[in-house]
Amino acid sequence: MKIGLVCPYTINKHGGVLEVVLALQAGLVERGHTVKIITPKPRGGEHIDDPDMIFIGSSTDFRSPTQTTGQVSSTVDAEEIDEILEAEKFDVLHFHEPWVPLLSRQLLQRSTSVNIATFHAKIPETMMSRSVIKVVTPYLKSVMKYLHVLTAVSDSGAEYAASLTSQSITIIPNGINLDKYSKHRKPKTSDSDKTVLYIGRLERRKGVKYLLQAYQLFEQDNPEARLIIAGDGPDREKLELLAEDLHLKNVSFLGYVSEEDKLDLLAKAAIFCSPAVYGESFGIVLLEAMATGTVCLAGNNSGYSDLMKDLGSISIVNPHDIEEFGRRLELLANEAKLRDLWQKWAHDYVQQFSYPNIVDQYEELYQEAVKDHVGRR
Repeated sequence: MKIGLVCPYTINKHGGVLEVVLALQAGLVERGHTVKIITPKPRGGEHIDDPDMIFIGSSTDFRSPTQTTGQVSSTVDAEEIDEILEAEKFDVLHFHEPWVPLLSRQLLQRSTSVNIATFHAKIPETMMSRSVIKVVTPYLKSVMKYLHVLTAVSDSGAEYAASLTSQSITIIPNGINLDKYSKHRKPKTSDSDKTVLYIGRLERRKGVKYLLQAYQLFEQDNPEARLIIAGDGPDREKLELLAEDLHLKNVSFLGYVSEEDKLDLLAKAAIFCSPAVYGESFGIVLLEAMATGTVCLAGNNSGYSDLMKDLGSISIVNPHDIEEFGRRLELLANEAKLRDLWQKWAHDYVQQFSYPNIVDQYEELYQEAVKDHVGRR
């Protein structure tokens, strides 16, 4: 098949959607398909020479309802789209986050391919998000009529789209490069290591202030403990001041870290903690920690709760309940038998999310959709 993967965000800005698109492209090419990524041209005239990338239109900064930022298409030339579609003759166009303006709708209005959509994001239920949705919903409704197959990365990711259509939505989870993380799986320094790690954006929805408060309780009985906070964002200064106000010891704010440093931090930590309070549709960061053998503690948002099934549910905590949060840190840090049981469960559980398994599911979906589309002609 000839497949076009439509990524609404520019490829010079790293993000979860782009990572999925690139992994999907690589896996499908290995299976003998021809795959091109269609994406907006980066701002600033940056030139990227890649025959498997199609750059179209111009881009502008965009803040999503989940408070993430990126660059998305702002202008798209209709004639340029017609020329691309005529030249490429895609069997399948796969649109990631089709609600993000503007590229997806412009392509869909002219596409004669099988059109497939994947919804990644969980739209948070906040006042600002509701006001944004008043604008986004009419736009997405105008897009949905062109889509033949709908998918989402989780039930949480499907929630918004499901409210706008009676069409079924297939759940295909996000994936992970297990080889990449297993290579960095290292033995923990000792059973007494009490390093707690957070990696991510420092913004309100990530719940890092609750981690600091819970860590204060944890630290009282575990004076050898360390808390490492890696990442940057608008709340960094406030969080550093909060750590001072709480008189926390052994807390480090590292700022942005490289991918290699991230892998090293994950491998050495005793507990990876991601206390996000809303806006998470899946939990790829939890899979990354599992793949390195690091015990997770996560906020009880719907995306994380959907992911952490069975024994993994011990990892879910209400970040607002500071006392329970602190007790859970204590439990996961100090109960060796529970940690061992959890790590064995995680090692087996994470295998299903290996990218080859995820690509298999999309390939089968494409084949069935093309067959059905041809049968209806």
